[in-house]
Amino acid sequence: MANIIGSPERYVQGRGVLGELCKHIQSMGKTPFILVSESGKGRVEKPISKGAVEFDTKLTYATFRGECSRNEIDRLIKAYKESACDVIVGIGGGKIHDTAKAVAFYAGAPVVIVPTIAGTDAPCSALSVIYSDEGVFEEYLFLPRNPNMVLVDTDIISKAPARLLVSGMGDALATYFEARACKQSDSGNFIGGQYTVTSMAIAKLCYDTLISDGVKALVSVREGVCTKALEHIVEANTYLSGIGFESCGIAAAHAIHNGLTAIPETHHYYHGEKVAFGTLTQLVLENSDLKELEEVMNFCLDTGLPTTLADLGITEIKPNELMQAAELACGPNDTMGNMPFAVTPQMVYDSMIAADALGRHYKSKR
Repeated sequence: MANIIGSPERYVQGRGVLGELCKHIQSMGKTPFILVSESGKGRVEKPISKGAVEFDTKLTYATFRGECSRNEIDRLIKAYKESACDVIVGIGGGKIHDTAKAVAFYAGAPVVIVPTIAGTDAPCSALSVIYSDEGVFEEYLFLPRNPNMVLVDTDIISKAPARLLVSGMGDALATYFEARACKQSDSGNFIGGQYTVTSMAIAKLCYDTLISDGVKALVSVREGVCTKALEHIVEANTYLSGIGFESCGIAAAHAIHNGLTAIPETHHYYHGEKVAFGTLTQLVLENSDLKELEEVMNFCLDTGLPTTLADLGITEIKPNELMQAAELACGPNDTMGNMPFAVTPQMVYDSMIAADALGRHYKSKR
């Protein structure tokens, strides 16, 4: 199997770059179909419109209805084809990005991803995570190519709620540990190959950047300012994590996230928040070195990421419900099989209970 690394054709990050959107899409199209939430449109319309005047660009907006589901994708494919636009732009969070990528794939259109938060590593990947209309994980849609462009305006991200940045750090936190597991098991990545030296280095750099700059970036975004530390974390959450997970692979942490989506109490929590608890559970599952486990636990506590099931809304542990989540995490269509040893639902259940107990233990010492 070949060693393959994937990435977007171009990654643009900086203060105020949203105003340059129409300039940057000129090589792809002249009439963008902009997918954005109703509330998000009010925040991005003004800077985009200024660039549209300069480049004589007709803008068409479509409202995202909240879930990356098959029904939503089909609705937007129809709307795109009726619009006579020639490039799709997804502006917002991870589910908008995944929906825009899926619509572009089925419609045969180029796609530009514009995160307004650094809340997931979805922007750079050739992957869409499909959920039911009710928000329960259904499947991964593997795409033949990465987005044509990812454009990240750090001025906008610095004004977003701090919890969203933290959620992005939770998603990015899994990148290195899952990459390491895939390397140990010699598993394939998301693009039909195996990790490269570069992709493993990117995954490790992602983790190192979180540890060195995560707390500083959180302080910056709480104050609504854009510092060098925040720029580094935005890049880690968006680019390093995106390239790292896709080109190395994922394992237990994301599979556990997917299992947890079946528990209704977790639906109000962000993807990265559930992935962070999944990462702690994976470390327990691996019987990770205590020093490593404590570093990850303390990072979660310092940034406010979940370390217990109660932090995800599961205040009453129902064994049957948690076992169902463990069984889903070990399903044949998920990524638990990328672990370097055989994993059973009982092992996942036990590790979630143990991770929860460790989280309560370390919290009590604060």
